[in-house]
Amino acid sequence: MIKNQENITRMPAIFIGHGNPMNAITDNPYRDAWLALGKRLPKPNAILCISAHWQTRGTQVCAVEKPQTIHDFGGFPAELFAQEYPAPGSPEYAKMVCDLFPNNKVTSTLDWGLDHGAWSVLQSLFPMADVPVFQLSLDVNLDFSGHFKLAKQLASLREQGVMIIGSGNIVHNLGKLNMQGKTPEWVISFDDYIKKALELEDEAALLDISRDGDSARFAVPTDEHYLPLLYIAAVKHADDNMQFITENFELGALSMRSVIYQSTVS
Repeated sequence: MIKNQENITRMPAIFIGHGNPMNAITDNPYRDAWLALGKRLPKPNAILCISAHWQTRGTQVCAVEKPQTIHDFGGFPAELFAQEYPAPGSPEYAKMVCDLFPNNKVTSTLDWGLDHGAWSVLQSLFPMADVPVFQLSLDVNLDFSGHFKLAKQLASLREQGVMIIGSGNIVHNLGKLNMQGKTPEWVISFDDYIKKALELEDEAALLDISRDGDSARFAVPTDEHYLPLLYIAAVKHADDNMQFITENFELGALSMRSVIYQSTVS
């Protein structure tokens, strides 16, 4: 049941650069930052997660009551596959999302759960798994502008006690990983390009990343890890304060930059 909406503080909107799935269970600066962030976040009525790891034809929202923990990866230790995040789902808030869009533009489904883009960060942010979580998919038929326009219509959820979390990576090129961790110039260039675009609230720069030339082409060889950032940038409010949570690089070709938009009005 949706809680009483009176006296609800606008919930934060957060983009998390999740990187290597092992970040969820090892000692590392990113997990430390997520744990610290979780301790100071308000407790939402529900969490809407937009993960790089759920792509569909048409936008879908998961309306299951008990979402499964999806281990959508391979080649990792058994400990990672053993991880479970037993948070409840939220069919009521999933319906609220569908109702924001006319003509079945967003449809509900029971054929998903919580993929590792969601649970790998949520188990640090909300380790008790006591907040309902539901996911929104990324429509493969939309371009950057289409995703951004759709995302803007989700902004009102923040006023309804829903925390919106995007999970991906600004730079994500698995074909150019470097186990020695040396970070190429194109990684640094694109991460800095996006940092400046966020600081300047330059939506056009976020939507036309070709302005950064070859760096953008290498940094975003496919769009699924970049798109969750657009959803978070789209739901920012005029009086939000923006803060970067982490800003480092991992394995040479992953930007771990994370950002939070949070109301400055108490």
